[in-house]
Amino acid sequence: MSAVDVPSSKGGLHWPELTAGTLIKRYKRFLADVRLDSGELVTAHCPNSGSMKGCSEPGRPVYLSYHDNPRRKLKYSWELIHMPSSLVGVNTLMPNRLVAHTIEKGMIPELNGYGRVKREISIGNKSRLDLLLTGKDLPPCYVEIKNCSLVEKKVAMFPDAVTARGRKHLVELQRLVADGSCSLMFFLIQRMDAQSFRPAAHIDPAYAEELKKANDNGVDILCYDVGIDLNSIRIRRPLPVTL
Repeated sequence: MSAVDVPSSKGGLHWPELTAGTLIKRYKRFLADVRLDSGELVTAHCPNSGSMKGCSEPGRPVYLSYHDNPRRKLKYSWELIHMPSSLVGVNTLMPNRLVAHTIEKGMIPELNGYGRVKREISIGNKSRLDLLLTGKDLPPCYVEIKNCSLVEKKVAMFPDAVTARGRKHLVELQRLVADGSCSLMFFLIQRMDAQSFRPAAHIDPAYAEELKKANDNGVDILCYDVGIDLNSIRIRRPLPVTL
């Protein structure tokens, strides 16, 4: 069990012990140079393949987890950045863990009744979805989870870069609905300063168009933000979605 999988008393997940520093730069997508508060300069793994628009500003306070694994080249992983209006979770592995954990605890009202959660489901031709939910007298529900860290003028948006893979997932979800299953797109906003959500049509118009099409074809959409501090992260509240 990794540190971030440890349940918190508020129904969320605890962070591992965090080391504070200042972001120097993020580069090559998966690398970040950080000056620790101790003065040491380290290169940390950046577990985020997106553009990180709006949450990778040099000079901002950041928080790293440490992993003493001899097989790891980079001992630190970047977990959080402190932007002016909110802490922001940058680790894109967190949403899947947190959403699955919260569903299993029966803490997402729209998904009550689904007592079993299976992760990493193979679908179609070399495609995978994040979760399969099953429950008594309920159709199987396939869930794809997307991490959202881009917020502008209190509006959360996804994606922060063009995503052909994301559009492929929407097509798969529509196919599953046509076959009689329930399909759900779940956007998790890893910050606390958004009031609503919409697709980022100015960044990826094809994704925005496909998301609206998917919703018209029966794919449900949920968007939740989080409560986040330096101890834990938890799903907090649903936000309205505009397509």
